Amino acid sequence: MNATPFDTRSSEWAGDMTVWLRENANDNQEQIERLLRNLRKARIQELTPRQQEILSLRYEQDMRVTEIARTLGLNRSTVSRTLKRAQDRLRRCLQYAL
Repeated sequence: MNATPFDTRSSEWAGDMTVWLRENANDNQEQIERLLRNLRKARIQELTPRQQEILSLRYEQDMRVTEIARTLGLNRSTVSRTLKRAQDRLRRCLQYAL
């Protein structure tokens, strides 16, 4: 039987992968920048004013759905549905952006 221990091979692979990941970590920076540019455009062009407002409160001001509902005087389920529809619309718009 071969004397090479099993864990040596797997740790070599993990080590090689770690080095590769470290060396190539910035390779997708251009794609991320393009995605963020397209996200800003899509928010302005594709979302309703209410969807824009709710997204802003949720992700930029880090408010919870119940807080947004209380602030805007809406039902919690309305805020949740509006948020979901906005996310779906953005996802469809950005699906092929990369």
